[in-house]
Amino acid sequence: MKRITKWGQLYKTRNDSDSSSVLEKFTGKLPMLPLEVLEEILLNVHPHQVVRVCRLVCHEWKEVVDSDSLWRERCRREGYQTCDATKLPEDWRLFYFLCKKRRNLIKNPGAEDKFNGWQIMKNGGDQWNIEPGDLNNTAIKYFVTSYATCMKFQLIDLEAEGYRPSFMDDFQPAIVISDWYSPRRDCGSEYEICVELLNQKKKPIRKFSPDTVIFQQWNDQKWNQMTHVFKNYGPGVRYIRFIHGGKDTQFWAGWYGIRVTNSSVEICPSVDS
Repeated sequence: MKRITKWGQLYKTRNDSDSSSVLEKFTGKLPMLPLEVLEEILLNVHPHQVVRVCRLVCHEWKEVVDSDSLWRERCRREGYQTCDATKLPEDWRLFYFLCKKRRNLIKNPGAEDKFNGWQIMKNGGDQWNIEPGDLNNTAIKYFVTSYATCMKFQLIDLEAEGYRPSFMDDFQPAIVISDWYSPRRDCGSEYEICVELLNQKKKPIRKFSPDTVIFQQWNDQKWNQMTHVFKNYGPGVRYIRFIHGGKDTQFWAGWYGIRVTNSSVEICPSVDS
């Protein structure tokens, strides 16, 4: 009787009655590869597999995976460039993954999950409500205010989101803010937004707080986008507080005030290509 036995990637035919037919066994050692060949191989492997699997193969592979040159080349190939050419990352691997994981840090930005993720500051008139609508020909939901001021906010913990204090202090990546708002055509309304960068004690370091936007009755009812980019804000930023809301100006019962949706806060280590 014969069976196939596997050692590593080497297969041998073995006769149970004569183990001496086995001439050799796989030792588990991998052949040495030129550095540039190994780096090219790793550049074509999924980045999470490079860190979680390839790094554990042997000491030589670990050194390549931990090298700045590997992750600097990944950044170059995928178009990740620093916002400020005079500030190069001390940790290219961290820079790469933070660029890769760029995402909206606002939870439930478009009322998909009712008011989960938001904290209500003011709930005037008939209070906040949620309605269906359309934004740039896309079906959405939006939060809508009433005849007295309605305000809500989120507090973003940057370290809990994966942004180390040392990275925020040394690199100071751009923080991009966006919010969509719209009035009703038949009712005047007001829109307010305030975004604060806070230190460890939740005291403001920088603030974006534009003048209240006022819409008259019988307006064009268009959706508008409010945007802002924080740059060169200095060390110490640990939290971001995002506040918005408003009211109607006719004092009508119901929900005729400003509408808001698709709020966004993004940490952007790399310039947009």
